[in-house]
Amino acid sequence: MLRRFFGAGKRSFDSLSEQEILALAISSEEEDARIYRAYAEGLAEAFPQSAKVFEEMALEEDEHRRRLIDAHARRFGPSIPLIRREHVRGYYDRTPDWLVRPLGIEKTRVMAERMEDQAARFYVAAARRATDAGTRKLLGDLAAAEKSHVNLARRLGLAHTPEEVRDEEVTAERRQFILTYVQPGLAGLMDGSVSTLAPIFAAAFATGDTWQTFLVGLSASIGAGISMGFTEAAHDDGKLSGRGSPIKRGLASGVMTTIGGLGHALPYLIPDFWIATSIAIAVVFVELWAITWIQHRYMETPWMRAMLQVLLGGSLVLAAGILIGNA
Repeated sequence: MLRRFFGAGKRSFDSLSEQEILALAISSEEEDARIYRAYAEGLAEAFPQSAKVFEEMALEEDEHRRRLIDAHARRFGPSIPLIRREHVRGYYDRTPDWLVRPLGIEKTRVMAERMEDQAARFYVAAARRATDAGTRKLLGDLAAAEKSHVNLARRLGLAHTPEEVRDEEVTAERRQFILTYVQPGLAGLMDGSVSTLAPIFAAAFATGDTWQTFLVGLSASIGAGISMGFTEAAHDDGKLSGRGSPIKRGLASGVMTTIGGLGHALPYLIPDFWIATSIAIAVVFVELWAITWIQHRYMETPWMRAMLQVLLGGSLVLAAGILIGNA
């Protein structure tokens, strides 16, 4: 958690020079072109016309990259700094194309729409930072181009699944809800539920005292909630990623982290040790199953992978706490 709080050495967007902004744009266009080609390949058999559109979008990203490289060479020379999106705090990320396979037109449309919306946000913010007239014009033109891609991605879905695609406003609202509340809340619930298992059950089996165990669980849950809340609010202001208010995300993450830890700490208010421990263990598995369901429902994680990640990991941490407490 401390590593996340201090940003793991990432740069803030506001600290980037114009040369670094151009370098970041170049590497982003390169990756987006590769992703679109992967989408085209995955859709080629079932949706050949849509695959052709994604291939054309990849070619446009290649053209954007060439224009950015020319602008960089004109202003700063041929040597381009190595800076990627993972080096910048709050910058949008990309889901590896293998995580969205098998590719369906609706899932691919949503991913492409999000990609282009994020890229447009980046170019708008970058254009505001540019002082060179030519660079500012280029970044503004690229922002307009990415916005046109967003509309194209929406039309792709409407053309193939007209009865299944929700109204644009409903889709946008649901996506924003997931980005602002579900994602940080899920991360907090996972962190609170799993990270507090070992200290709570270690304290329980080491002391056999339910009240002392409750105090350990209470302090661990509140501490983790405060840390996760500040981490989420501090590492991304939402301007580039489109993830919404950092305060809302921080509250969602902090509150859910605290709830995740308190769930199996509250049973230790019961004076009888074994009754409290039995209920706490049952609560743990309810929490882990809830996390698995949320991952599957909102994040489209396959059931088996979600269960392997959450249930197995949580069970191992629970066992470690019990073993340490009995040592």
